[in-house]
Amino acid sequence: MAETQRSGDNGIQIRNLYKIFGHNAAASVELVKQGMSKAELNQKHGHVLGLNNINIDMPSGGIFVIMGLSGSGKSTLIRHINRLIDPTAGEVIVGGADVVKMNPRELQQFRRHQTAMVFQKFALLPHRNVLENTVYGLEIQGLPRARQVESAMRWIERVGLKGFEQKYPNQLSGGMQQRVGLARALTNDAPILLMDEAFSALDPLIRMDMQTVLLDLQKEIKKTIVFITHDLDEALRLGDRVAILRDGEVIQQGTAQDIVLNPADGYIANFVKEVNRGRVIRLEAVMTPVNGSQPAAVKAHADTTLDEAATMLTRAGQNELSVVNGDGTQIGRLDLQRIISAMVTPAAGEANQ
Repeated sequence: MAETQRSGDNGIQIRNLYKIFGHNAAASVELVKQGMSKAELNQKHGHVLGLNNINIDMPSGGIFVIMGLSGSGKSTLIRHINRLIDPTAGEVIVGGADVVKMNPRELQQFRRHQTAMVFQKFALLPHRNVLENTVYGLEIQGLPRARQVESAMRWIERVGLKGFEQKYPNQLSGGMQQRVGLARALTNDAPILLMDEAFSALDPLIRMDMQTVLLDLQKEIKKTIVFITHDLDEALRLGDRVAILRDGEVIQQGTAQDIVLNPADGYIANFVKEVNRGRVIRLEAVMTPVNGSQPAAVKAHADTTLDEAATMLTRAGQNELSVVNGDGTQIGRLDLQRIISAMVTPAAGEANQ
């Protein structure tokens, strides 16, 4: 059974957010607004521009991925949501309340009840076993012990660790330790889950496994998840929406398909050229629309990926499929040659720059 979710809109709106590191940060915001670059600010004033005018809407109940290379500002950004870092200017609105304006008691309650965090380095307490690590947040909240254990055991089982509740962190693999971290965050029953490079320390196969665990759980829990990563494939696989940062600025945001098909500039195009387009692009983006019914033997929903569609046609021994919407009405046609062609990254001269 899914956890009971708190009512209300748990979406996140970030408005005109700036973060400058330095002794005279407030005055430096005006210089940045007037066009001073990150490099120039550092060279002339000895200040570091962490975030530059960030404006993002993160819808309630979805996975929003913030992707960028080292130094892009992504970890700085996620730490503004629960105000582990105070902004130099701007707003972070959650459920109608500005986190930036919360007093210490309000902020404490917000952190305890509205957000939970999963870290890259697991952050488990080594002297506590799996169960005791998992109940930690509920202990802080002061919930009765029986309720702590009941909730923790449910999530320990859901993340695949049933039977390991008495084991200690040093007895677990990295992937298992991160499952404990995830179970602890879910046991806290917060509507917002912040995941800062949560899978980056894991081996590739374990990392893929944890991505699958998260996607499967999200179908049930429907939390507002903010996921930080430097890996574009991970971003495109997990994110309902993705924002790509560079030097503290949002360069592009949208769905995975938006970003792959319409890169905002050469920087983004260079990122997406190695992406497996078959796993990202949906049939609706490349189909030939039809008027009236021209059914093929194979039918696929408009949201089906190219990879999935190619597999369906190959298994059926067919060359063409009908694309249908939610009620089964045909809206397009697509043949195998067009599907394969759409999987190929366009040459530089053909891509949108």
